Amino acid sequence: MTDVDTAVTVGSGDVPVLATPRLIAWMEAATVRAAAPFTGPGQTTVGTAIRIEHLRATRVGGRVEVDAEPPATAAGQRLTFLVRAVDASGELVATGEIDRAIVDRQRFLTTTPDP
Repeated sequence: MTDVDTAVTVGSGDVPVLATPRLIAWMEAATVRAAAPFTGPGQTTVGTAIRIEHLRATRVGGRVEVDAEPPATAAGQRLTFLVRAVDASGELVATGEIDRAIVDRQRFLTTTPDP
């Protein structure tokens, strides 16, 4: 974890520790990788819900390992991943669930409104 990952830098707080939004981004990235076996040609996944508890602060220079456990099977087009983050000392930093939906990439892009 570096200075760019802190609450101060991302604007989510005023202390130089791991920012919750950065941690969630890492967890979401892990779910994207873990979702790959559930998608077919022309499909992707999009995030739909996040339920995370950020339990422990991590200082600059600290190491955090993120893991996303996929469901055994997809519930329709929905996937719920168990996510967790652990620091170098083995302490639980965060835990929770992230939901993703399987979508047709092209149809999703053509039906998403422009800003």
